[in-house]
Amino acid sequence: MGVAIALKDAGVENSVVLERRTVGSSFAAWPKETRFITPSFATNSIGMLDLNSIAIGVSPAFSLKVEHPTGRDYAAHLRGVAAFFNLPIRERASVLRITKHGEDFLIDTAEETLRAKHVIWAGGEFQYPRLNGFVGSELCRHTATIGSYQQLEGDEFVIIGGCESGVDAAYHLAYQDRRVRLFDRGCPWQEESSDPSAALSTYSLERMKEEWFERYVEMFSNALIASVMHIDDRYEVTTSDGRWFHTDIPPLLAGGFEGSHRLVADLFERRQDGFPLLNDNDESTLVPGLFLCGPAVRHGDHVFCFIYKYRQRFAVVAKAIATSLGLPAERLEHYRNWGMYLDDLSCCGEECVC
Repeated sequence: MGVAIALKDAGVENSVVLERRTVGSSFAAWPKETRFITPSFATNSIGMLDLNSIAIGVSPAFSLKVEHPTGRDYAAHLRGVAAFFNLPIRERASVLRITKHGEDFLIDTAEETLRAKHVIWAGGEFQYPRLNGFVGSELCRHTATIGSYQQLEGDEFVIIGGCESGVDAAYHLAYQDRRVRLFDRGCPWQEESSDPSAALSTYSLERMKEEWFERYVEMFSNALIASVMHIDDRYEVTTSDGRWFHTDIPPLLAGGFEGSHRLVADLFERRQDGFPLLNDNDESTLVPGLFLCGPAVRHGDHVFCFIYKYRQRFAVVAKAIATSLGLPAERLEHYRNWGMYLDDLSCCGEECVC
C-alpha cells in the first residue's frame, strides 16, 4: 500500500494492488496482546513521519490515539489509509504465478490473468513462519498461529527464540503468572548494537525489567536447540550441548519467518545470505521490471525490516518505474523533505539507518 501511494505521487495512474486476503489481514492475525515495538507519534507537523506510517500525510498515532498499536489497531488504520487514498486494491486475489513474456509480465490469479509492465513484490512475512529450524520443529507451535496468550492452556512453557516475538510471548505469559523457560542461540538481550534489526528494541528491554517477568521467566542464552521429541505425552527439548528439558505442552516457536520472497525465488538472484539480490533501485538483477518492497530488502549489511526502514525505499521504486514510463515524477521531490530516499543508497550509512 505504501509503494502504491508513492506510485500515485509519481504520476503512475494505471496500477492495481493484489491482496491475497483483506487489507491488514496479517496484522489482524497477530496475537491479541502483541503490540508494535516501535512507538507512534504524530510528528507530521514538524516534518517528521510517524515511525509506523507507510505514507506522507498519515499517522497511526493521530488516527488511533495509541502509542503502541495492536495488530488489530493497525489493520484498522490501514483500511482507513486505503480508503483515504482511494487505492485500487483487489482483495482475495491469490497470485498463482508470475511470468515474463517479452517486455510484459503475466500475473495469473485464481480468477484472471493480468498483464503489466512492472511488478512490485510486497508479500510480507507474517503469513510464512519458519517451521524447519531443527529436528522436531514441526512438534512446536509457532507464535504466529496464536490468537491470544491468555487462552493458552498450561502453567509452564518453553519458548524457542529470544528475539522480539519470543520476549513478547514470555512477557504476556509471565504477566499471567505462568512460568517460562526462554531459549536463544545467542543473547539478543545483551547485544550492544543500537540497530533494532540486530538487537532487542527498547520497548522489549523495558518490559523485561517488570517484576513479574524477572520472577517467572528463566533465560537461557547461547542455547542452540538440537531437537524436540514427543515422548510419553511429554515434549523433550534438547540443546546442542547435551542439556535436555521437559514440558507437558508443545514448545512455542518464535524462530522468525521464511518470508514471501521465497515464493518468487526463481525471479531473483540470491545473495550469500539467501535474500534476493537487488540493484540500487530494488529491482531484480535477473528479471528487469520486477521490484521488491518490504522487510526482505537488503543492501550490503543493511537490513530494512522495520516500517520506518523499508518505507525509505518506496520513493526509489516509484521513481524508477515512473522514469521508465517517461513520467517526470516531480511530486516525489517532497519525499526528500521527509528524509526519504529518491536516488540511490548514498545516504544509507549506519548512522542513517539506525
